Amino acid sequence: MAITEPGAEQRRLHDADTDTVPWRRWGPYLSERQWGTVREDYSQDENAWGYFSHDHARSRAYRWGEDGIGGFCDEEQLLCMSVALWNGNDPILKERFFGLTNAEGNHGEDAKEYWFYLDATPTHSYQRMLYKYPQRAFPYNDLVATNRDRGPHDYEYELLDTGIFDEDRYFDVEIEYAKDGPESILCRITVHNRGPEAATLRVLPTLWFRNTWSWNGPEPRPVLRSVPGVPGLAVAEADHPRLGTRWLACLGDAPLLFTENETNTERVFGRPNAGPYVKDSFDRYVVHGETGAVNPGGLGTKVAADVTLDVPAGGSAVVRVHLTDEPIVAGVEDRRASQGAFDALVDRRRAEADEFYGALLDPALPDAQRQVVRQALAGMLWSKQYFGYDVERWISEHGRDPLAARGMRNGDWFHMICHDVISMPDPWEYPWFAAWDLAFHAIALSLVDLGFAKCQLDLLLNRRYLHPNGQIPAYEWNFSDVNPPVHAWATHLVYELDKARRGGNGDHAWLESVFHKLSKNFTWWVNRKDHDGNNVFQGGFLGLDNIGVFDRSAPLPTGGYLDQADGTAWMALYCQSMLQIALELANRDPVYVEHAQAYFEHFAWITVAVNHATGSATMWDEEDGFFYDLLRLPDGSSQRLRVRSLVGLLPLAAATVYPQDLTARHPQLIEDMQDFVTRHPSVRSVLAGRAQGQGGGHLLALFDEHRLRRILTTMLDEDEFLSPYGIRSVSKYHGEHPFEFRVGDQTYSVKYSPAESDTGMFGGNSNWRGPIWFPMNVLLIRALLNLYVAHGDDFTVECPTGSGVKMTLFEVARDLSERLTSIFLPDAEGRRPCFGGQHIFATEHWRDLITFSEYFHGDNGAGLGAAHQTGWTGLVAVFPNVFAGLAGPDLLDHGMAGVLRKTPGLEGER
Repeated sequence: MAITEPGAEQRRLHDADTDTVPWRRWGPYLSERQWGTVREDYSQDENAWGYFSHDHARSRAYRWGEDGIGGFCDEEQLLCMSVALWNGNDPILKERFFGLTNAEGNHGEDAKEYWFYLDATPTHSYQRMLYKYPQRAFPYNDLVATNRDRGPHDYEYELLDTGIFDEDRYFDVEIEYAKDGPESILCRITVHNRGPEAATLRVLPTLWFRNTWSWNGPEPRPVLRSVPGVPGLAVAEADHPRLGTRWLACLGDAPLLFTENETNTERVFGRPNAGPYVKDSFDRYVVHGETGAVNPGGLGTKVAADVTLDVPAGGSAVVRVHLTDEPIVAGVEDRRASQGAFDALVDRRRAEADEFYGALLDPALPDAQRQVVRQALAGMLWSKQYFGYDVERWISEHGRDPLAARGMRNGDWFHMICHDVISMPDPWEYPWFAAWDLAFHAIALSLVDLGFAKCQLDLLLNRRYLHPNGQIPAYEWNFSDVNPPVHAWATHLVYELDKARRGGNGDHAWLESVFHKLSKNFTWWVNRKDHDGNNVFQGGFLGLDNIGVFDRSAPLPTGGYLDQADGTAWMALYCQSMLQIALELANRDPVYVEHAQAYFEHFAWITVAVNHATGSATMWDEEDGFFYDLLRLPDGSSQRLRVRSLVGLLPLAAATVYPQDLTARHPQLIEDMQDFVTRHPSVRSVLAGRAQGQGGGHLLALFDEHRLRRILTTMLDEDEFLSPYGIRSVSKYHGEHPFEFRVGDQTYSVKYSPAESDTGMFGGNSNWRGPIWFPMNVLLIRALLNLYVAHGDDFTVECPTGSGVKMTLFEVARDLSERLTSIFLPDAEGRRPCFGGQHIFATEHWRDLITFSEYFHGDNGAGLGAAHQTGWTGLVAVFPNVFAGLAGPDLLDHGMAGVLRKTPGLEGER
């Protein structure tokens, strides 16, 4: 294939990766919600939602971060920019999106607005999002009261249900960012009036400094000041002792409002304010007409241009703002007042984004799939957020000794110092990192920004995050919780993608560095989560929240403990991934051959343990053809908890094929492995005779061919796991046959629940008892591709079970990919399954807008949970693009490397 010249965005990425030009310094790193987070919680009862509410957010300065609508900021979040709005009817200025707290929602916390991430490039040279802002008064009280009265079995009461969008009486507020340089940012705000009558909207592009001076002792205070007399521009100068000087210019003659980013202590705490100008001054000035609320002297730490737009029915109006490090001088005409030049630059960056994705996406990908992939990746890139949290200081500010804080939230993590841009699971509902989510995010992000993906995988292994004992922090609500160990798998996959992009020369130094940190975490797992030291693992909820009949992170009502099929499968995959990494490192340094041998032996003993009877039972149930958790009781007996769920499918995920040239490259390793198997009959009984790939690859798996067929028969049964939209988290069989377990007078049960959770376990805001979750489906697709390489075209199964249709495992994997993608694709009437029965999403101004929810209804594919969870659901961007150019022979001829051979965007660079 001919080598093509890199496009403009690819050149910017190269410059950013080589530290030539800091293109990533500014980005959409402002959260959609900072209130209600653990970081901002200084309560005595650890009630984060109650301590810092949405009502307080407009009046109270944040301690650790900032939020706003469609925001942009520098990588340290020192200077922030976002958009505030007022329709003339709302009781408050719209400065941030509204949603319910965990206690207010009938299924936990829930954003109650409609916004969409439409486009983004990895250097943030171009970003575009859309917010639908009602023209009537926003129904804050109605949303809270109605949802509070509904139970877990009721539907959620959404903003659309209030009727506020009737007659299309709303504004489409389109926010675009375009970079003229790494320090020069243009923001174009286009307001479309979708209603039948002319309507007025006040738009306030806002710039402010994050308040660091109130908390950090004698730190110098930054200042914003008016720059008068510039023709055609309203200008403010921003001076920061660390960031330097910037200028904000709003094209036109809008007045500038100034205030301080300081708490209105009178409103929040009933104490007099230190000064007259406080955080909520713009709300008081615009909404309530308090002209004295803003500083007439043109000074402060927060400024906004107050632009009034009269928009005709069906018409539009534009606000243009420029943030730059190039001086704008008072009284001097400036070229940046040109609307034509401004729009030309924004349009050029948008065209370059088209060029970037045109080169990235497979030409065979249909337009509908291209739209899904591009918006999914846009959501991923918009969900990068600055995360600041110094745990030791936070504990001290609670009045506790950080070295004696055990018992308080995150008290064991006083070493953590976070000040990084991190990919968040959801910018509103989950505006904090989650360890295993982040590993999946890295996979999707690697399609567009391998440099950032690698940094994200390395971040939680950094000494500022990784616990001295080797544990990876889970998430801010409890860093000590245990997430599945998927970092090694993601690390190896991202390395291979990077290696392919580098023409076969992998980033050996990065891989080696990450490997040693992962080894520390692997040791933590072996020492902390193997109760009896018998290579069968526990781990608690392991990210699957309410999937178990008991809360798996709490003491069991029976006493004893659980040997977890999923925990053990995760560790088997961990071993396989570490073995893959060690083999890659051994190509340069033979010292890693010994490491590879060690991880092979770890995997072998796990395989033995999974197939070995413990207390008269094994995880494998031959009658059901399925793996189950083992309840280990205090009297030494064991029994299976026969819940057919992802817990029992996850052993399937621990299937990896190693390349055919392994024997030639490392003959001594193969000899030592064979010697190990020969010397241990128990190992030989479970590993001997396992499949080799058509080209001689080596398969490691927890099961043999007989068990594989049994598992697949259940997984591909439409009355069990196989939905029209992917693999369910709990079998549909449990809809009419709930699993029940009696302890004394209490009966515990698991029933197939395809929609929202009907339990309060883990906050009740997610459900693993039926819905479809993308990360699990992705791991199953990966396993199927590996198993296809091992078993080839001669191995076929019925898909669906009982249909008479025979498929190879490659065809099953592709079928699952298509089912998952179909969640977001429109039918002939423009309806997308992800929006359920909401007809409005098939109408003119909604039909091209997609949200990527946290999980999806097990029967109809409707989006559930967090509405903008473009984190791991962003994985939908991966497989349509891969399968568009991939055929089974590519895998059989080249092993799993065949996937990379057909990955768009890599071929030309190779």
